[in-house]
Amino acid sequence: MKLKQRVVVLCAVLLLLGLAKIFLLDGGEGSVASRRDLRAFRKMEAGLTLSRAARLTHTLQSPWEIASQWVGPREVYPEETPELAAVLMALSSARVERADVGYKGTQLKALLVLDGGQKVVFKPKRYTRDYVVEGEPYAGYDRHNAEVAAFHLDRILGFRRAPLVVGRYVNLRTEIKPVATDQLLSTFLMQGNNTCFYGKCYYCRESEPACAEGEIMEGSLTLWLPDVWPLQKHRHPWGRTYREGKLARWEYDESYCEAVKKMPPYDAGPRLLDVIDTAIFDYLIGNADRHHYESFQDDGGGSMLILLDNAKSFGNPALDERSILAPLYQCCMVRVSTWNRLNLLRSGALSSAMRQALAFDPIAPILAEPHLAALDRRLSGVITTVKQCIETQGPDNTLIEDQIILPHP
Repeated sequence: MKLKQRVVVLCAVLLLLGLAKIFLLDGGEGSVASRRDLRAFRKMEAGLTLSRAARLTHTLQSPWEIASQWVGPREVYPEETPELAAVLMALSSARVERADVGYKGTQLKALLVLDGGQKVVFKPKRYTRDYVVEGEPYAGYDRHNAEVAAFHLDRILGFRRAPLVVGRYVNLRTEIKPVATDQLLSTFLMQGNNTCFYGKCYYCRESEPACAEGEIMEGSLTLWLPDVWPLQKHRHPWGRTYREGKLARWEYDESYCEAVKKMPPYDAGPRLLDVIDTAIFDYLIGNADRHHYESFQDDGGGSMLILLDNAKSFGNPALDERSILAPLYQCCMVRVSTWNRLNLLRSGALSSAMRQALAFDPIAPILAEPHLAALDRRLSGVITTVKQCIETQGPDNTLIEDQIILPHP
């Protein structure tokens, strides 16, 4: 065969391989990666429905011990968690041993200790489900139901990087006040027949308390991560300035990602891909407020980006804040496993899975229908963005295999 013919054949083969990669990773089932990710997706679907009647009957371990053992460098809970429903139900019903003001932050919360010494974060209800938060995409109070919804979206996406969250009703008179610290008690007040508290935080004001209906307050409980996994806080490279008239560099420099790639821990390891996964996650839930993030301490860049504090989400279902996706469209890269999962959730499958998962929660319904519709619409936007990257720079430079596998301790 002449040299010219060989070159033509080689080019044709490379073209076919590129097209095959796009096809197989765009909802196909032929590649090894696709088959692996499809199996993981089917496992997720099978475990999506949880039972409110679930209890731990086969072990002497407490639910807190079981959840603590799940945590590893790259996951908060494993792919298969038959005890998940029982742990969440324990969270929603365990006796409160102690109640205190929340740890430092800008939003109202309470720190509770449940029977057995387990710490949890309680975020109170501020809005009805159909309330639309107007203004900036990070405006308004924290939404407790958003924490619940974000946890289940984390399950559905297969990230497994969000701490466990469940909804709960608490009786402020009988469950909280008898075990509350003086500091927390001093923030309680009455508005008509409703018991309220305003706690202690940067934006906490006596004039803006959270109020129960009578004595019963709805909220979310987030399971505190084990103390053996101390956290390290990082400034998000795509964080906002929160100052009118002052843009962050990423907001005007389209080549910003190239600079990020030269900075540790984004110059090696999984962290940059985690940031891009998180951008997709945040865009789907409408969270434009991730100015910092946490990983585990002394991880050398190998720890996951932990999806903590998702309460500034699901505020306005009509607002698709595209700037949240900046890490994706500026870096133009995404994990193969993430891309496969997104394609499996097309055509309404995402909202359907969310309805199924959220029906379990004690404070269901968690999301109003417009928010579920927004998930499907935003997912289409993410997929379109990735396809544009594939068209401009090819699948090999866009779809990245993440080979990092860290052992579980």
